[in-house]
Amino acid sequence: MSDWDSDESDAFGGWEQQSLSARAMASRPAPYLDGLNPAQRDAVETLDGPVLVLAGAGTGKTRALTARIAHLLNTGRAQPNEILAVTFTNKAAREMKDRVGTLVGGRIEGMPWLGTFHSICVKLLRRHAELVGLRSNFTILDTDDQIRLLKQLIRAEGVDDKRWPARMLAGLIDRWKNRAWTPDKVPGSEAGAYNHRGTEFYEQYQERLKTLNAVDFGDLLLHVVRIFQDNPDVLEKYQRWFRYILVDEYQDTNVAQYLWLRLLAGGHKNIACVGDDDQSIYGWRGAEVGNILRFEKDFPGAKVVRLEQNYRSTPHILAAASGVIAANEDRLGKTLWTDAEGGDKLRLIGHWDGEEEARWIGEEIEAYQSGTRGHAPLSLDDQAILVRASYQMRAFEDRFLTIGLPYRVIGGPRFYERMEIRDAMAYFRVTLSPDDDLAFERIVNTPKRGIGDKAQQTINQAARQNGVSMLEGARIVLAEGAMKGKAAVELRRLVESFDRWSAQARQQDLSHVELAEIILDESGYTEFWKNDKSTEAPGRLENLKELIKALDEFENLQGFLEHVSLVMDNAQEDSGAKVSIMTLHAAKGLEFPAVFLPGWEDGLFPSQRSMDESGLKGVEEERRLAYVGITRAERHCTISFAANRRIYNQWQSALPSRFIDELPAEHVEVLTPPGLYGGGFGAAAPATQEMPGVMRGSQLEEKVSRADVYNSPGWKRMQARTGQRGTRAPSEARNMVIDAEAVSAFAVGERVFHQKFGYGEVMEIEGDKLTVDFEKSGTKRVVSSYLSPSDAIPF
Repeated sequence: MSDWDSDESDAFGGWEQQSLSARAMASRPAPYLDGLNPAQRDAVETLDGPVLVLAGAGTGKTRALTARIAHLLNTGRAQPNEILAVTFTNKAAREMKDRVGTLVGGRIEGMPWLGTFHSICVKLLRRHAELVGLRSNFTILDTDDQIRLLKQLIRAEGVDDKRWPARMLAGLIDRWKNRAWTPDKVPGSEAGAYNHRGTEFYEQYQERLKTLNAVDFGDLLLHVVRIFQDNPDVLEKYQRWFRYILVDEYQDTNVAQYLWLRLLAGGHKNIACVGDDDQSIYGWRGAEVGNILRFEKDFPGAKVVRLEQNYRSTPHILAAASGVIAANEDRLGKTLWTDAEGGDKLRLIGHWDGEEEARWIGEEIEAYQSGTRGHAPLSLDDQAILVRASYQMRAFEDRFLTIGLPYRVIGGPRFYERMEIRDAMAYFRVTLSPDDDLAFERIVNTPKRGIGDKAQQTINQAARQNGVSMLEGARIVLAEGAMKGKAAVELRRLVESFDRWSAQARQQDLSHVELAEIILDESGYTEFWKNDKSTEAPGRLENLKELIKALDEFENLQGFLEHVSLVMDNAQEDSGAKVSIMTLHAAKGLEFPAVFLPGWEDGLFPSQRSMDESGLKGVEEERRLAYVGITRAERHCTISFAANRRIYNQWQSALPSRFIDELPAEHVEVLTPPGLYGGGFGAAAPATQEMPGVMRGSQLEEKVSRADVYNSPGWKRMQARTGQRGTRAPSEARNMVIDAEAVSAFAVGERVFHQKFGYGEVMEIEGDKLTVDFEKSGTKRVVSSYLSPSDAIPF
């Protein structure tokens, strides 16, 4: 508490009370103001009272924020330790500190209150830990420790932790803490959570944490809010201490962070929040866009400064982004503009399926790299693919590995490096190679079977003593009765399952795709993730579905595993420029000269799950995500969608995202020719070629209606061939599934499409097997059920 022993009269004196030398500081040169536009300068120089800086994408908000800190220091308005500057990430905090240090010549070293919400709250809580029943040397638990502690509490109460997993309870408690609810404050509407025992376990958990002298991340804010609310004298000291408060990314604050800021700003009321309501995309982790929307109500007399001059993107890209976001009702409103002239229109193209989309984008990336698009060559580092769902990455990773295009996955592991994919493939490996001890060790207790470390040591010892694999060692342990109870029952069941799966693989009565699905189902692995209530679980299930889809492109399971081995081997190479692949959420704050936005289909983007769970609010957050994606592009932006996605060996039809029709037509170049969903155009045609009937710019509103798609001759032929008689209205067609196993009949000379080999011409027909001359893959023998008429969709 030594900070409070100093003479506070000087620290908290008003401007008129400051010394002559302090006043004279205000007249010193301020080079950090040079080059600021009028709005940025207004945001920097408006120091007194509450200020909301609405900073659109690419408008230089970080520069304005750091210049504001420099201005406070340079003019003597505040000492470095009297400024509270809050960010969301350690990286952002370091960047801010470095920038301010450059502007003010190193005085930044005296700013102890510049950091993330959590880092600042750790300092505050260690000072006042006793006020919430803790000691100052408390421990901060990570997620694994938190779940382990909850498991202990759940089991002690006799609750089935398979039906009610600890991870689900951990997510629930974290959500309550984000909303600043202590156990006694959780509202009745939430009382039914976790089998009506959520609040009971929450209270037990908090008591156990206190006994352990520990906190979790949610407590860091929650405890400090409680301290401020219950101890007015402590709050008053900090209100006087922090003369100026600055907050970055205010649109991403949750309720607890919002309350914390409001309490501290109640003193001098000099709070400046920088944010963009149009980029609030983290509602799923507790962010409340309402915090920024009601700023003027929360802080009467607040000044709102809009940063609208964009320094990143071309006029066409900005107009496209503005057109999409304008459809949102809950927004404060601003219009981005730029002094830049010219530039390409945003490009829009449709494809037959996701694999064709990946092929086309790969060729476009190479064209940008070589400079054959009429522009200066772009490095691979300057190009990015931003997807809505992580499972979309698999098609791009496979394609890029095939053509040797270097890439990196940002914000997460590569597809085949993800935990759930490695687990699934470990099951496949043991099925085909029973001697694969590494794979067996990985999944012998995944999902949990009660075969813990001691049981695994017993199996290992038996295997070494007899010179056999671990699977054989498990048989020996079971035969000798060296393992008892649940572990023995579960191990026997697993061994018998591997015997059964291996026999099915040898007999080939099932396709390798069906066998893979059976393995994941009978092992309990799919059910394990279905029962997991964490926020990651739905994405992991989607990745497992994508894995099954990937299997269908190979003749057998062994061929697929060999392919993955090569993929993993290539992943070790790390040098030179690479294309970036990431989710739209991970892309926030980044920018690239060329951006590709694939998968703009209703149900995928906007996400069906988001719409089902949150209704209109969910649609608006998805629309903000679209806005974020478009504004990542500096010079080139391409949006694409597919007519079909292959799911579990079936074609799932899809309609273009509703966001596409919200794009202003005059700023969009449509590359899709009528008669094909991207087929035979784009990558298959020179970029400068004018295709007959290709829609451009203002012709967008003249495009074929969606109803026409489902009345076209090509689509009707496909319906007839696959057993789908008649036509469907667009609303029905959205959910239509085409059976890919149906036998199709084609004529010699007919143009067809294959999801792996692309477009080709039928040369010979023998029953349901066709010889097709593919444009880019040569002559192949394929089963007709894997072919589609190239003119199926006239769009």
